[in-house]
Amino acid sequence: MTQSVAETTSGLRVGDLVEVRSAAEIMATLDERGELDNLPFMPEMLEFCGQQLTVHKVANKVCDPYGRTGMHRLTETVHLTGARCGGSAHGGCQTACSLYWKQAWLKRIEPGTAPTPADGTRIDLELLTINTRKPPLESGKERYSCQSTEMMRAAPTCLPFRDVRQYVEDVQVGNATVWMSLQAFFFAMFNRLQAVSKRVLPAKLQFRGGTEWGFVRGRAVGKTPVAHLDLQPGELVRIKSKEQIELTLNEHRLNRGMGFEEEAARFCGRTARVQARITRCLDETTGELVIMKTPAIVLENVFCEGVYHANCPREYVSFWREIWLERV
Repeated sequence: MTQSVAETTSGLRVGDLVEVRSAAEIMATLDERGELDNLPFMPEMLEFCGQQLTVHKVANKVCDPYGRTGMHRLTETVHLTGARCGGSAHGGCQTACSLYWKQAWLKRIEPGTAPTPADGTRIDLELLTINTRKPPLESGKERYSCQSTEMMRAAPTCLPFRDVRQYVEDVQVGNATVWMSLQAFFFAMFNRLQAVSKRVLPAKLQFRGGTEWGFVRGRAVGKTPVAHLDLQPGELVRIKSKEQIELTLNEHRLNRGMGFEEEAARFCGRTARVQARITRCLDETTGELVIMKTPAIVLENVFCEGVYHANCPREYVSFWREIWLERV
């Protein structure tokens, strides 16, 4: 059974300074699955114990990009600046997800506060390690469990787009400005109307084919093309125009299995530096470690900003095909 920790932290806002509690304190909050409120505490998070970090976003909600069930409610959870998963306990996954921190695992501190000395208490690392695995697939392939694969258990309650309280809360906690929240509600309303029109109206009466705001459509004829630029970390690239990228996408907006959507299209025309070449990532729906035949490219400071997804604070790292980029 989980135990409460002294001086439980709550009500954190963007910009608050916190200290990650010791591993022993955090372990005392976890159940036999290594979870608190169905949210796993993962081995990759141990390196942050004792560190002082700022709240980057309040994780009051999360999107469901695979099940497409919309936004889901989260409580007493935040993202911390610079705290992303290294994937060392999950087959070397390179997705670098922004870690979720229950507020019970943190304590609010004032600037200038000296770090709490390590208490040297030994913890049961086996509990955390065992719970990074799921039963294997029928093929015998390993499956992993992480915060992303278990997110719908941690956030089972759907949050309707029309619930305006979420947008008010986004402003109150510092996740978004008033203007950003108004935009988010407009986009959500527009996309809902587009979905209805696609179901009930003939194609000739649909606005832009019933596509969501951002209007990305696959236009490739036949097999989607590929390019090999051998981009390396540090190189400067420009993201091609939306029209150029659409020519590489099939009707499902995929290029050899990798999707390109409206959030990514917002970055078209911008320049950025290559951060990494990605070949390993977890399939969030199955927990299987996927080894990419064609590496994906990650760009510095380019991630989903949730503009078209109700200000989702997840900031998922965007993957790019090399054919969508050009050297500067």
